[in-house]
Amino acid sequence: MTVVLDLTNPRPRHPEKAHRPDTEQPPKPAWIRVKAPVSPGYADTHALMRANGLHTVCEEAGCPNIGECWEKKHATFMIMGDTCTRACAFCNVKTGLPAALDPAEPQRVGEATAKLGLAHIVVTSVDRDDLADGGARHIADTIRAIRAACPSTTIEVLTPDFLRKDGALEIVVEAKPDVFNHNLETVPSRYLTVRPGARYFHSLRLLQRVKELDPTMFTKSGIMLGLGEERNEVLQVMDDLRSADVDFLTVGQYLQPTRKHTQVVRFAPPEEFEALKTVAYAKGFLMVAASPLTRSSHHAGEDFARLKAARENAAVNAGRDR
Repeated sequence: MTVVLDLTNPRPRHPEKAHRPDTEQPPKPAWIRVKAPVSPGYADTHALMRANGLHTVCEEAGCPNIGECWEKKHATFMIMGDTCTRACAFCNVKTGLPAALDPAEPQRVGEATAKLGLAHIVVTSVDRDDLADGGARHIADTIRAIRAACPSTTIEVLTPDFLRKDGALEIVVEAKPDVFNHNLETVPSRYLTVRPGARYFHSLRLLQRVKELDPTMFTKSGIMLGLGEERNEVLQVMDDLRSADVDFLTVGQYLQPTRKHTQVVRFAPPEEFEALKTVAYAKGFLMVAASPLTRSSHHAGEDFARLKAARENAAVNAGRDR
């Protein structure tokens, strides 16, 4: 029997999952396996995060790319604590009642960004349904703190859905991140099982609303394969995202954090991701990242440069067609 525990905390990491029956975890294919993080760069990044009292989604969500990214001193900051008010069946971030917001956290993120010398930074957060604005002002304060510490750094935010938080989205967009990311995670038919606290069409409308508020802002979203979705459903999600004018799509493989989490239905082979990438570009996305190990913030800096170049090329081509 698996017990889902955080060994640094006597309380269950996922209390809502602790009494679920164990599910089978199929062996990972060769294309999923990664090396354990042991490099000096990884150790330096880890030390910087702890010295500044910061959390990263790299650690909290058990990202398989942590060794590669931290070796390059790339990290995705997770603000507003390490405890989420949602209980998504796929996610390894702790569930429970979060602590109060730390008003000094935005400044610490700005300082850490400067110390890492980042040209592009990704900031995400736990869901904070306990807050009147869902944490929107804290996210905006973090964007402004990074701008103050590192004026040339481009900023990507991966936000909650701000469900039933009127005015929250406007607060974040007004702070002018360079990329607004919100992941749909899976197809609509899997929401009640995989993402029960969210609503597919609300998340889709959130992304559409960003472009209505600021047409120049890049928007981004991602989904996972291996949760029981059908191919035609994945293609429909692509169409829905393009209808919302989303620029950048990521597609990765779902990996089951523990036996208490929702089961991996299958491992999609690399060639399936390549085929979906081809289809997504044909549907009009400016940028597509699709592979078994693709995650929202993996290679985010390099991808942002390609995203800007793709928009510029599209504008040039549109001018020629007139």
